[in-house]
Amino acid sequence: MNDLEKYFNDNKGRLIDKWKHYFEIYEKHFSRFRGTDVCVLEIGIYQGGSLQMWKEYFGDQCKIYGVDVNPHSASLKEEGFEIFIGDQEDRKFLQLLTKKIPKIDILIDDGGHLMSQQIATFEELFPCISTNGVYLCEDLHTSYWERYGGGYRKKNTFIEYSKNFIDYVNAWHSEEQNKLNVNEFTRTTNSLHYYDSILVVEKKQMKKPSHHKTGKSEILENKVSSENKKNIKSLTNIIKSRFKINN
Repeated sequence: MNDLEKYFNDNKGRLIDKWKHYFEIYEKHFSRFRGTDVCVLEIGIYQGGSLQMWKEYFGDQCKIYGVDVNPHSASLKEEGFEIFIGDQEDRKFLQLLTKKIPKIDILIDDGGHLMSQQIATFEELFPCISTNGVYLCEDLHTSYWERYGGGYRKKNTFIEYSKNFIDYVNAWHSEEQNKLNVNEFTRTTNSLHYYDSILVVEKKQMKKPSHHKTGKSEILENKVSSENKKNIKSLTNIIKSRFKINN
């Protein structure tokens, strides 16, 4: 059991509402920031218990900021963190927010969980995360819940939206630059981590990958020439036509 889960289990402070398997994920991606002056922004603070948990976990040097649409959340402010009241779907609010807080090292989206909210928050705040920072969006199961605008493979759910990220990180290898080319996400994203109900994106300044070989070759390589590839394709088409095979 890690320190976050232990804190949760022993919690006598403000209410915290979390799925138990989240704590292992938090530990994996957040532990390197402990004891530093990390800037943490949590969207959706509920009863404020998670803000207290982050403060305890990261230590005295950390800077904790919370955002919630509920105006009563302002009363949860205490020494060690600051709270802003606003709608995470309001792009102007998010843009103003970034001018009031330091560069974000960890962004936790635990807000309203609607598709439009998650997408707006990602688009406005992901570029504001530091070079080696972490973006974490949780409760992604709402992408499958109709009442949140979700549905299996439904267009414009956050899950479907985020599947584009897989293409972006691999854009260095695209042979169809008119369809997929290197963008800012490609240049600033090191890795994607999908878990049950969570997506973690770890940032890093990336360079175009290079391919190398070492060691000595000992056998002849079985290479297929361009001409042979054409012949194979032509033969395949003849076979399909003769036997009426569909793709």
